[in-house]
Amino acid sequence: MANTELIEYLQRFVTEKRKELFFNTIEHRTRYITVALEDIFQSQNASAVLRTCDCLGIQDVHIIENYNKYQVNPDVALGAHKWLSLKKYNSKTIDNTEDAIQNLKKNGYRIIATSPHKNEIDLTNFDLNKGKAAFLFGNEKQGLSKKALSLADEFVTIPMFGFTESYNISVSAAILLYQLIIQLKMSKDIDWRVSDDEKNDILLDWFMISIRNSKGIISKYNANNTVLQ
Repeated sequence: MANTELIEYLQRFVTEKRKELFFNTIEHRTRYITVALEDIFQSQNASAVLRTCDCLGIQDVHIIENYNKYQVNPDVALGAHKWLSLKKYNSKTIDNTEDAIQNLKKNGYRIIATSPHKNEIDLTNFDLNKGKAAFLFGNEKQGLSKKALSLADEFVTIPMFGFTESYNISVSAAILLYQLIIQLKMSKDIDWRVSDDEKNDILLDWFMISIRNSKGIISKYNANNTVLQ
């Protein structure tokens, strides 16, 4: 309730067009599908995946930093990272993959490795009805680590019909996520939208990003409400 009232207050500090964009966009946000990027070292690839996630309404992206530090390429991301919920795993020196995967599993996600494997599922046959899914993408040279592969619950592959052995990571993510989002939105059985409480949390973040001196405005709002109480 508190966030709802605060959001109503903050609306007066943005344009009608921006407010309408926020409320329209939040209706397409999902946490049913999420993405984890393991040790990506080319900023343009990581940034392109973030841009794809934002365009398709995938709210959460998990960043695993082992040997490589995640960096945004502003010319590629075009600000997409501001509107997403990014969770970084970098507390250990080189092995943060297990922490990320265990956190995702604790939150009810199936761990899906995007890597050729003897038990892989073709993307066109992937079953979203089995529950929430976190898709792991590895770095540009080695792909996913042995740790990630050993902890994965399922494996998915994207069909290829040429001589090249794999897609670029950003292309792979775009193809896979677009296919699954279309499938998700066509489903009548999956409750894929974020909850009302999650909507309010995300909207509050968006308003704060958009309003100059938002922290000062919120402090004043809280102080006035305390006096009234």
